[in-house]
Amino acid sequence: MRKFFMLLAMICTGMAAGAQELYVNTEPASNMPANSLGIRVTNKLFPMDHADYTGYRMSPEVMLGLSKKLMVHASGYFSNMMQRQFEFEGASVYAKYRFLSKDDVHSHFRMAAFVKGALINNPYYPVMGAGHNHNAKPYFNEELDLEGSSSGVSGGVIATQLLHKLALSGTLGYDRYFKNVKDDMPLFFSKNALNYSLSAGYLLLPRTYKSYKQTNLNLYVELLGKSNLDQYRRKHYVDVAPAIQFIFNSTTRIDLSYRTQLFGDMERNMTTTYLVRLEHNIFNIRKK
Repeated sequence: MRKFFMLLAMICTGMAAGAQELYVNTEPASNMPANSLGIRVTNKLFPMDHADYTGYRMSPEVMLGLSKKLMVHASGYFSNMMQRQFEFEGASVYAKYRFLSKDDVHSHFRMAAFVKGALINNPYYPVMGAGHNHNAKPYFNEELDLEGSSSGVSGGVIATQLLHKLALSGTLGYDRYFKNVKDDMPLFFSKNALNYSLSAGYLLLPRTYKSYKQTNLNLYVELLGKSNLDQYRRKHYVDVAPAIQFIFNSTTRIDLSYRTQLFGDMERNMTTTYLVRLEHNIFNIRKK
């Protein structure tokens, strides 16, 4: 009987129910279950467009489900992209609050608001040397982010619709960038940006749920865009990111994703990203 209620709770609120909502490059409006802990490590490889090396960034992350409506993330960033060696780049904190939930049989609709703050100690120009080509030309970069590139804050809204095995989600957010710990922001960088995304996830396996121990196979495709807002610096891009995801025992997931630019006029250090992520979730971390 106890196992039955645990399974029922996971199907209603956990990874088993909305597996196709666990997007790889964005967050859904749904939250992780209350009283749960998630630990993930994200690895990204970036072939640099203006240099002859591949950048690598590792991001360890801790996630807490504080309630059914509120969850928080804390992330660290380590990379060799902007500095000579593999170094600590900074950290960020993310919070998401689900303020709307409409449930039906095999479907639901969620809306959530999110905020994020990042403190980064990277230089804005890559430091050449120690394996980086001195003739590289990365200085035309017009793209900033809060995942190791720039300090700043972000906020926005997310809407997610689950329709049986298909989940659709959209995000609209605003980024405000500040100076980094080690460096002032160059004058030609846009301090304000609009980011937006459209994501789709499909639960391919299992065909029918019989146990929370069944392996889930999810397929995703996401459109990820950004537009700089400052006058005379209004450039934009839209990327596409297909992904595949495996979930084991409703607690452990592996994500594999490829991201590349579809169109845009923004100068960027890299337009292609390879992602490998490992995540593990622990439920009922505080025993009643």
